[in-house]
Parts: sequence; C-alpha cells; structure tokens
Amino acid sequence: MTYSYFCPCPRGLEAALAEEINEIAQGSRTLKVHNQVPGGVHCSGSLADSYRLNLHSRIASRVLLRMAQRAYANENDIYDLTLEQPWEEWFGVDHTIRVDLTAIKSPLKSLEFTTLKIKDAVCDRFRDLYQERPSVNTRTPDMRIVGFLDARNYTVYLDTSGEALFKRGWRQETGDAPLRENLAAGLLRVSGWTPGTILFDPMCGSGTILVEAAQILAGIPPGANRSFGFEKFLGFKAAEWQAIKAEVKPNALPRTPTLFGSDISGDMVVMTRNNLSNAGIQFDVPLKQIEAQEVKPPSGIPGIMLTNPPYGERIGVRGDSSQPADELTTAFYNAFSTTLKQRFPGWKVFLFTADLSVPKLLRLKEARKTPFFNGALECRLFRFDMVAGFNRRPEATPKPS
Repeated sequence: MTYSYFCPCPRGLEAALAEEINEIAQGSRTLKVHNQVPGGVHCSGSLADSYRLNLHSRIASRVLLRMAQRAYANENDIYDLTLEQPWEEWFGVDHTIRVDLTAIKSPLKSLEFTTLKIKDAVCDRFRDLYQERPSVNTRTPDMRIVGFLDARNYTVYLDTSGEALFKRGWRQETGDAPLRENLAAGLLRVSGWTPGTILFDPMCGSGTILVEAAQILAGIPPGANRSFGFEKFLGFKAAEWQAIKAEVKPNALPRTPTLFGSDISGDMVVMTRNNLSNAGIQFDVPLKQIEAQEVKPPSGIPGIMLTNPPYGERIGVRGDSSQPADELTTAFYNAFSTTLKQRFPGWKVFLFTADLSVPKLLRLKEARKTPFFNGALECRLFRFDMVAGFNRRPEATPKPS
C-alpha cells in the first residue's frame, strides 16, 4: 500500500531536503518525492519507507503520515473528518496520545478549541468502538496526531517519528542556544561540503556541525541511536525495520583528519569531544581552545569554514564586560576579518547568523547569502570566497570636484 507523507523541515532547507529524500529513495523502489512547499516536502511510499526516512533523513524534522484531507468551514467539519479515520488500525486504547495543530491563514478563531475537537474526535471513535478511550500525555505520548489548517483545507496526520528527528540521541549537554542538528546538517549540504573535504568550525560551541559532519563521514545514520513512534504502531513490522537497519554499511575510518574545530571556551571543547564520542565517532577530530581571531588553517589544503558565530552578549562572555556588546562585536569582527584575509586565502567561509550586518562588520562582500529560519528567528548563511586581496568591500570613491 502507498501512503502520502509530509516531511517538515526548517524553512530555507526545503530544496536540500528534497535532494536528500531523492538520495534515500535510491534504496527503495516505492519512495517518491512529489513537491516542495514552504516548510517541508511531500513524498509517498510504503510504510517501510517511513522507517527508512526516519532512520536516514538528517534534515527533516518529522515524517508525518497523511490520514485524510478535506475542505472545512468550521470546527465541526474538522471533528467529523478526524472521527472518520480508522485510528484503531494504528493504535489502541492503552496508548497515550497528544494532538498538535498548526495553521496558516485559517479563519477559525481558536486553535486551542480546534485542537480539543480533534482530540475529542479521536477519543470518541474509541469510545464508540470499545467503550474506552486513550489517555492524553503531552510530555511523552505514544502517538502524536498532527493537524494542519490552511485557509480552506484541513489535513490530519499520524506522526511516525515520535520525538522530533533533530533529537539524535547523542546530545547529553549543550551550550547556550545550540544549533539544531537538522539545521546543522542542512547547512553542511547547502555549503557544498562532502566527505573528504577539509571542514573547520572555529566557533564550534557544543560541536553540532562537527558531529553531523563526522557521522556523515563515518556512514552513521542520524537515527541509529534512538527509537521512533512507528515502533509502537499496531502491526509494526520489526523484522522489516531490522532489515532496513542491517542495510547500513559504515564507511572506512579516515586515516588523516579532515574535520577540525576550536572554541574560545575550554568547557565547549570538552563538550564537543563528549558529544562526538556519544555519537559513535571513533576517529580523530582535532579540537583546540583558542579565540576565533587567533586561528590558523588546520590544513595546508584550503577547505570549507562553516560556523555559527555568537552574537550580542555571547561574544562578550570572555571579553571585557565593561565594554558595550556592540563595541565588542565590532572589535571581534574586525579582528576576525583580518585573520580570514591574511590566513585563509582559497577557503570558502560560511557564517550562519541572525545578525544581518555581518558582511558590513567584516568589511567583506559576500559571494552569496541564503535566507533561513532558526525557529522563528530569521537568519542568513553568508558565503565569502577568500581570494587573496580581492574580496574587500569597495570603498566609496570621492567624486571629482
């Protein structure tokens, strides 16, 4: 049987996710990508393809199985469509449930009331059939039911993932505002990094970018160390799931390092090392405690620098706290710019930041800027091609008098 799936992702990564799903589909005869929409990708395939997507997708936030879609005028239409679905074929009264609803341009007044109607419809379906109903558990539910409303249509999904897919199972500790794992994986893809290319993160924080790259290099799927919602479905085919996991073949370990990281904070360097270990990385990823302004290329071969620089107060954590944050930021980027120009010719430098003034602060002209959203926060991935002597922003030339 063929099912329709929707894979949400961080906004700005839809094309990268579609490309990734097409690669995953090479291991399946039934998985097909249909179209990208803002915030995700529609695809279809067998139930086993949902297992495959959950195991292998680094960029998707979830894999949602579409139960039904229909036009609606009011909350009762939403209740009726939800009530019609054969929920009892997927889970039982002993499973706990949670309902989430998102809406874009919906005319309905209260999303909370509509969410309640969806929950009531699921529970009423079970009560009508078995005189019992499943309990609600908002923290650790067995089953997640997801509703989506646009101006005219209501779509109801069953979540095959359980916990969001960016929760890989390796992260034990984080720094301030860590980059989500699926966003880091998307940035790696958009930057054009591939295994074997030199990668350097000079402000690595808790190491998210390096861990994602290291797992790709090692051939470790992002879902290798966690469980999924579909494992609790009625009729879950455990043998099929084991077979899909058994298809994974780890890559040979690299003989010389190609991934490098550093951070101003020794605690962050330790945290990165621990996270790499928890993620199953068994090869050397050299890490240093050093200020970003002081770094040197870790390799004689130019590569890709990809980093999520701190901004605002975070830049001043170890700086002179008597200076205002904006002065610290300006001083930091001035020094970092000099380092890039003098020491990193031939490198492609990617900075992911919510501070849209970064090129100006660096006094560099970006080769490309790609918009992204980190949650609700609008960000940019700025690319700078470090060609010795030619990448400065042009100075304003005085007009001849």
